[in-house]
Amino acid sequence: MSSPVLDQVTSVKVKLGLLVAVSVIVASIVAAVGAVGGVPAWLSIPVTVALALGVTQLLAVGMTSPLREMTAAARGMARGDYSARVTATSSDEVGELARAFNRMADDLAAVDRQRRELVANVSHELRTPLAALCAVLENLVDGVAEPDPVALRTALDQAERLSALASDLLDLARVDAGAARLSTTQVSVLDFLERAVAEARVVGREVRYDVRVTPPDLTASADSARLHQLIANLLDNASRHSPTGGVVRITAEATDSGWRLEVADEGAGVPVADRDRVFERFGTLTDAEGGGGTGLGLAIARWVTDLHGGSIHFVDPAPRSTGARVRVDLPREPRQHTHVTRKAQEPVMEKPLETPAPAAAPVAAREPESGMDMLFGKFWPETGLPGNVRAVLYCLGVGLLAAIVLPFRDLGLGTFVVLLAAGAAILTFSVNRRSRFTQACAALCVLLAATSVLRDAEWIVVLCLMAGAAVCMAGLVNARTVPAFVAAGVSWPLAGLRGLPWLGRSAQAVKGLRTSAAALRTVVWSLLGVVVFGLLFASADAVFAEWAGVVVPDLELDSFVLRAFITVAVGGVVLAATYLGLNPPNVETGGAPVRPVARRYEWLVPVLLVDAVFLVFLAAQATANFGGHEYLERITGLTYAEYVHQGFGQLTVATALTLLVVWAAARKAPRGTKADVAWLRGSLGLLCLLTLVVVASALYRMHVYQEAYGFTELRLLVDVFEGWLGLLVIGVMVAGVTMKAAWLPRAALLSGAGLLLGLAAINPDAWIAQHNVDRYTATGKVDWLYLQGLSDDAVPVLATLPDEAIGCALADREPSTNDWLEWNLGRERANAFIRSHASATATAATCLTKPAG
Repeated sequence: MSSPVLDQVTSVKVKLGLLVAVSVIVASIVAAVGAVGGVPAWLSIPVTVALALGVTQLLAVGMTSPLREMTAAARGMARGDYSARVTATSSDEVGELARAFNRMADDLAAVDRQRRELVANVSHELRTPLAALCAVLENLVDGVAEPDPVALRTALDQAERLSALASDLLDLARVDAGAARLSTTQVSVLDFLERAVAEARVVGREVRYDVRVTPPDLTASADSARLHQLIANLLDNASRHSPTGGVVRITAEATDSGWRLEVADEGAGVPVADRDRVFERFGTLTDAEGGGGTGLGLAIARWVTDLHGGSIHFVDPAPRSTGARVRVDLPREPRQHTHVTRKAQEPVMEKPLETPAPAAAPVAAREPESGMDMLFGKFWPETGLPGNVRAVLYCLGVGLLAAIVLPFRDLGLGTFVVLLAAGAAILTFSVNRRSRFTQACAALCVLLAATSVLRDAEWIVVLCLMAGAAVCMAGLVNARTVPAFVAAGVSWPLAGLRGLPWLGRSAQAVKGLRTSAAALRTVVWSLLGVVVFGLLFASADAVFAEWAGVVVPDLELDSFVLRAFITVAVGGVVLAATYLGLNPPNVETGGAPVRPVARRYEWLVPVLLVDAVFLVFLAAQATANFGGHEYLERITGLTYAEYVHQGFGQLTVATALTLLVVWAAARKAPRGTKADVAWLRGSLGLLCLLTLVVVASALYRMHVYQEAYGFTELRLLVDVFEGWLGLLVIGVMVAGVTMKAAWLPRAALLSGAGLLLGLAAINPDAWIAQHNVDRYTATGKVDWLYLQGLSDDAVPVLATLPDEAIGCALADREPSTNDWLEWNLGRERANAFIRSHASATATAATCLTKPAG
């Protein structure tokens, strides 16, 4: 797709300058509009960059498409396909290169055609005399015919025909070599022509020869041997095409620049359209036209003429006469011309100049590589992916839905609807949608998205949505390994760049839709009808106006700009995911093969040392537990709560590092013998068992710390994370027993997302509030400020506090007044309790005076 405006620019440098200028202007306008509309930077910057990239792609694709087409055409030529041509519409250097490439392709196609014709014609010319000669010799050998003069004469004729063909081919080889030199002497033209005619009469053709030279003493400087080839071939051609008893006229005369030779016969003549073709190699006329011979004579005649710096061509016969008339113009002094020079200026077998050039054929079947193909290479090829207008429209619809629903609203039912629409659009066009893993990921994503309707705690909802995005990307590319999961996550933002050519093809496809005009008219008339009648009914009925106000968004300037940015952002994100599903990258690269270590101790010694460190640590843990608090404080100077809090983070890191050690050892350990497998299972199995004990110790430490200092969202989250690591350790142990671990990465991904979903299902803020209420009931210690900061999910639990404490827990809370698109189960349940305890007068300030843990 090229731009007609840019095609008129005659310089690539100017085009690049215009491209940069337009991109900068578009980016500046979009950024300025976003600033005026109050769009936050985290939203305006990506949208601005995306639109600038889109404009750059739109304008640059026409500049680089000839180069990509040339690359594809060159590959086709390497395979022997010379039909490809490059679109050359621009006037710059790239356009000139494209036109030169097309001319080169025409020449190569002509040479290839001539090569094929050469093989076919030589085979044909050799087959006929060889078959005849073999037939005669077989008859003689079998005794069918006697070796009389007639039979021998027939065999000799065929042998002479083969000899003439071989001689012509040798002359043709000299033509192709282009290295023939002239040895010039002064030649008497009349004597030379008479000797050539005398030799021609020996052939025995029943024609008469008429030689006329003006002036009779005309002399010329020429290579006599080459000139004899020229005249002999012309006479042979004329005598073969003349009727029996016909006259071959040979005339020579002086001219201003040299001398002219003409040979005319009384045959059928040469059609105007064939007058250049007969000078080509094997360019004979058909038998119906009186053809014959090898078809090399006139090609050699043109070569000799070129060597002397002259010209040869057929002209119309003289008035009131018929036949072929060939004219040769030669200079007084030959100008040495080689065949190579003439080929560079005017190919010997070039088609007539008046013949129109063939129409440019479409580029070869293989689509030319775009800049994106070269950038992403084998990691993310794009082969035969057509544009998809429906996918683009679906994603644009999701963006419009998000622009209507999301702004100025909390997470709730509207958010869930937008996520469902986005997921449906992505899954509909995914090539892996029938994969069981992809389907499982889709179901898990729906459940994770549903947390936006069930829970008010934004921290758990956001974590679930992030986990859903990770699961979605893994499902779209059907990933199987941890590196593939990472590559899938990185591919999502990169899809916005990789999919630009596909987006351009989708935009081009809109022009080819016959029903697009009718669909556009339908949309326009439908919107017009809804707007007109909606405004009338809204002005006539207050209830209808209130309902319309809920559905129709506020379209003030700031709101309109924000919604426009959200449309582009959300639509672009969904479109990138859709492209990822349509054309997933090759995330399962496999990498270099792993070479196990040569000696067992190279991996076994480090693993056993790690096992020993774990044993010493567990011994220290047992000593601390059995020694009691007094022993611990005497040895370390720490209270037990401080002691357990100090080591939780380190134990979590140690658990994660253990999984890394197991992975590295399993990759490098040889498994050639039963002893190798036994050591592998034993050492790593012991390490996994010790790690499970460490996991249990870490969870116990966090429990003790929470009992002492209270329960928080972060502490609960790290508890779940540590439990997930313990679950992975168990999975590693199962893989070690079965010696099959291909299922483990997917199981780890789905189990992690499942645990996060389970955490959301237990209502974490309510769980935290319940444990803090229990702690307050048992000890009287509580952090009122922290409880007041919990989401509405915790309100039903906080409402169970004694009457004197409810005001502190629910201080400054008011019922939410959200519309139906913000409906959320947690907020809905909290509203009833907040209203029922509206008489509580405690405030945050008064609660600070109460005891706190």
